[in-house]
Amino acid sequence: MNEEDILQSTRFVIQGLDALKTEHGKILEKILHSSEVISANKMEEKVGLLRKSMDLIDLGIGEAQVMMQLNNHLQNLEAEKQKLLVQVRRLCQENAWLRDELGSTQKKLHECEQTNASNAVELEHLKFLKDVKLFDNDDENNSTKNLDTNNQQINEQDLVNDLFPFDDIDNERDMNSDNQQMTSKNSNSYADLLMLPTQTTNNSSNFTTDYHIPDRLKTLHNLVIQYASQGRYEVAVPLCRQALEDLEKTSGHQHPDVATMLNILALVYRDQANYTEAIKLLNEALAIRESTLGSDHPVVAATLNNLAVLYGKRNKFKDAEVLCKRALEIREKCFGSLHPDIAKQLNNLAFLCQNQGKYDEVESYYKRAIDIYTKSLGPYDINVDKTINNLASAYLKQQKYTEAERLYQDILTHAYEKTSQSSIPMTRNYDTQNNWYKSIQVDTPIITTTMKNLALLYRRQGRYDAADTLDKYALRSSKDPQAIIQAFYFVTQTSNSS
Repeated sequence: MNEEDILQSTRFVIQGLDALKTEHGKILEKILHSSEVISANKMEEKVGLLRKSMDLIDLGIGEAQVMMQLNNHLQNLEAEKQKLLVQVRRLCQENAWLRDELGSTQKKLHECEQTNASNAVELEHLKFLKDVKLFDNDDENNSTKNLDTNNQQINEQDLVNDLFPFDDIDNERDMNSDNQQMTSKNSNSYADLLMLPTQTTNNSSNFTTDYHIPDRLKTLHNLVIQYASQGRYEVAVPLCRQALEDLEKTSGHQHPDVATMLNILALVYRDQANYTEAIKLLNEALAIRESTLGSDHPVVAATLNNLAVLYGKRNKFKDAEVLCKRALEIREKCFGSLHPDIAKQLNNLAFLCQNQGKYDEVESYYKRAIDIYTKSLGPYDINVDKTINNLASAYLKQQKYTEAERLYQDILTHAYEKTSQSSIPMTRNYDTQNNWYKSIQVDTPIITTTMKNLALLYRRQGRYDAADTLDKYALRSSKDPQAIIQAFYFVTQTSNSS
């Protein structure tokens, strides 16, 4: 028996009970008004039976009506359930559509970032060639005199490409999963203001206060990256301001989440070159983090490093150096002396000292950073080559050409050794007649920068033909990895002939 049959039977029962109640009522009325003589006891007995029967009939009618009402209620619930299921299906369809749109947008963004990175390399190279042409047209004697008499002018006009132009990116892993596809320099520079430092190799840590970035701030951080990378600051700034206001209402001003939000807003102002406002926000974030997390927490070190970045951009290198040294001390306390974050901080500190002409300290910091990267990440890690290039560039600015040339050659040798098999002699990887080269898997921009710097060194030494040849290899290297192998053999032959 289905639901409809039960309802129909219930209706029939109600009708039958109503009819029975009416009939009993008539019988009771007839008895009470009957002219026949009936004894009082029999009268009361019949009346009692009729009244009891009528009460039971009323009870049955009431129960049947309750069943009908209950059925109506269940039907209403079922209707609401069906409405909700329809809404759920619609939301699932919308969610699938949004997921597809997001995937398509991320793919397009990745392609645009690759195109922009390629265009940036080409633009840098064109600027480099322009500067080289101007450099070659200058009188060599006047150039040498200027180098000896005005060190500040060298720092401003030198063509040497540093791979750590005050590297302000803290390699922090807590949010890396959300940003793995955003590999451009812009997106990485955003990450440094938000994320926590990496863990040490032995997971040791001296701080006791743990702080994790909430998911909602991670999502907001990704939105800011997207809007800022598109130059839509008119959207990014109000978004950050509204989120900051909401956080202060719910959590209070003295809360680590508020400090994180201030950092996000500071990076937007930094990209707009509004360094004054960015510094103000970072100082506010620093005060909150020191009071809530302690003065020796890694995020305090990250904030100090970010402040040093902004001071460096405003050419306040002395003030930036003080902040950078304090950040270094905190990180050494938290992670030990051989952590990669220590090496990164040393690179920043070396750059600041280099802009103040403190070359003895620069050399010491870079050598220590190279040692840390080599021990913690291995001799062929990309950061080792970056730091070696920085040290070589510092030597080049001091006209220590022999030391600089040796380091540049070491970088090219590393690039070759990363893909060369130890059992195959070097001469078998290059066949002049068949024009065959072994493929190479290295960080091409680093090697390209190294070749440009080495070409500049050759040019300063008067080896113009060698410099022009190396420039050609550098120009080709971004599109043809085989050019790196050719450059390696060329530099080796040039070094041996000299």
